[in-house]
Amino acid sequence: MLVYLSISDFAIIKHLEIEFHPGLNILSGETGAGKSIIISAMNLLLGARASADLIRKDAKEARVEGLFRLPMEHGLANLLQEMDIPFEGELLIKRTVSRSGRNRITVNGSMVTLAALTRLGPRLISISGQHAHQILLRPENHLYLLDDFADLSQEREQLAAMVRRYRELKEKILGIKAEIAKAEERQELARFQAQEIERAGIRPGEDKELEAERARLRHAEELFRMVHESYGLLYEAEDALVSRLSRCLKELEKGSRIDDRLNKVTGMLREARVYIEDSAYMLRDFQETIEQDPHRLEQVEERIHLLNELKRKYGPTLKDVMAFKDGLTNTIEGLDKRRQELAEHEASLKALENQISAMAAQLSEERKEASRRLEKAVEEELKELHMEGTLFRVHFSDPLQDKGGGAVVPAEMIREEGFDEIQFMIAPNVGEPLMPLAKIASGGELSRIILALKSILAGRGSIETVIFDEVDSGISGATAEVVGEKLLSLAGTHQILCITHLPQLASKGHSHFLVKKEVVSGRTQTRIRELDKQGRVKEIARLLGGKRITERAISRAEEMLG
Repeated sequence: MLVYLSISDFAIIKHLEIEFHPGLNILSGETGAGKSIIISAMNLLLGARASADLIRKDAKEARVEGLFRLPMEHGLANLLQEMDIPFEGELLIKRTVSRSGRNRITVNGSMVTLAALTRLGPRLISISGQHAHQILLRPENHLYLLDDFADLSQEREQLAAMVRRYRELKEKILGIKAEIAKAEERQELARFQAQEIERAGIRPGEDKELEAERARLRHAEELFRMVHESYGLLYEAEDALVSRLSRCLKELEKGSRIDDRLNKVTGMLREARVYIEDSAYMLRDFQETIEQDPHRLEQVEERIHLLNELKRKYGPTLKDVMAFKDGLTNTIEGLDKRRQELAEHEASLKALENQISAMAAQLSEERKEASRRLEKAVEEELKELHMEGTLFRVHFSDPLQDKGGGAVVPAEMIREEGFDEIQFMIAPNVGEPLMPLAKIASGGELSRIILALKSILAGRGSIETVIFDEVDSGISGATAEVVGEKLLSLAGTHQILCITHLPQLASKGHSHFLVKKEVVSGRTQTRIRELDKQGRVKEIARLLGGKRITERAISRAEEMLG
C-alpha cells in the first residue's frame, strides 16, 4: 500500500506531500490542475523513463519519493532479498532527476539501477489509465492477461525457460557441427602428419647425439692420427716422455740421497709420471674406439637430414616436433569426442523438443479451458457495468492452419510464451458480429472492460495499489453509479487511487483529495489537500453543478455522501 508520496520541482509542482489511506482514495480537481502530473510522477517510481524537461523551471533537479507498507510475506520479499535490499515491511523509493541527465534511485537507502526499479515498480502499483487502454488494445498482451486469470504464469515461465534452453542447445549444436566440418577437412592431413612423425621414431636429444657422432665419423682418420701420435710421444716412442721422465727420476733420487731438499721435487715428478702413464693408457684404449666407417657416416647423415626436415615442417626443435604430434593426436581424438558430444546434444535436443511440444500443448489446453471461464466472468462483470448483452470471446489462432488440425506443433514454432496467439473479441451490441477489441470499443467501453478485468483479477495478483485514471471516460449517470460501486468493492482487497470528474465515483471514496492549481509569487503551482466532510460536500457539489454551487447541489452532494 502506498502510504506517503512526496513530489518536488516536478513540472508545475513546487512541492507537495500526500498521505494516502487504505480503501478507495479519490483525487479530483478542475481540468489542468495537475492530477495527471501526479500520476506521471508516480510512474517514475515504477521505472518510467525520465527527462530533464520534467524539472520545474529554475530548479536543478526533480525528486519523487514514495513510502510503501507491505506484508512481510509479500511476493516482493524474495526479489528484494535477491537484490540485497533490506526489507522490514516498508519500502522507501527515492528517485532524483537532474538537468545533467544523472538519475539517482535508492530503495530503502540502497542505490539501485533503473533496470532494477522496473522489476520492482510494476509489482507495487498498477496504473490503469491511457496506458492501460493501450495495453488492452494490443493483442500480444491478451495472452498475459489470460494467464494471470488462469494462474498459468508459472507454467508459462517454465515453458519459456525450456524454450530458451532449446535455442541455446540448438545454437551449440550448430557450432559443434561447424567445428566438426572444419576439423574433418584437416583430419586427413593431420593423420598423415602424425604418421610421418610416428614413423620417424624420434628420441629426445637424438639430433644432438647424431651431430656429435657425425663430427667424429667425418674426422675419424685425423682423430686417430692425433691420438696415436700423442700416445707414442707419451709412452711408446723410443724417446717417449715417460722414459725420459723415468731417467730424470733416477738421477734426482740419487741426488736426494745427497741433499734431501730434492725430495719434494722428486715426489712431484713421481706423481706426474703416474698421471702421464694413466693418460697414455687412456689414449691407447681410446684409439681402439675410433670408428672409421663410411657406411655409418652415410646412415647418420641421412638420419640427420630426416630429423632436420621434420624440424623444418613442425618445429625448430625435436621437442616441438613431438609436441606438434601430441597436438595432432589430441585433435584427432578431440574430433571423435566432439562427434560423441554432438550425438549426446542431439539426443537431448530431441527429448527437449518433445517436452516443449507436450508442455505447450498442455498449456494451450489449460488456456482454452480458462478462456471459457474468463468469457463468462467478463460478460457478468460488464452486465453489472450496464453493458448488458455484450459478448466477450477469446479467439485462438490455429498455428497449424496449413497442416490440418490435430497435428503436434513442432518446437521450432513455439515461442517462449507458447504457440497460442489470442485476441479479445467483443460485440457490445446485440446482433452485431464479434470484432477485435481495438476496432469496436469506445473510450467508455474500454474503461469498463479494464475495470471488469481488474475486478476479476483482483484476488489473483500481489499488487497492493491500483490507480484508475480516466476510468470515468465516456460514462455518466447510472453507469457511473455502478462503476463507483465496483471500485468500492475492489477497494475491499486493494488500495485504490481514482482520479475522477464524476460525483457518482467521488462520493464512494473512503478518502478524498482535492488537486488545485494556484499562482504563488507569479508562478503557477499544483497543490493537494485532503478534504474533510464539509470540503467533500463542496467538491462533490462542484462536480455536480460546475463553478456555481447551488443549495440544491449541496443538498444533493450531502445525500450522495450519506
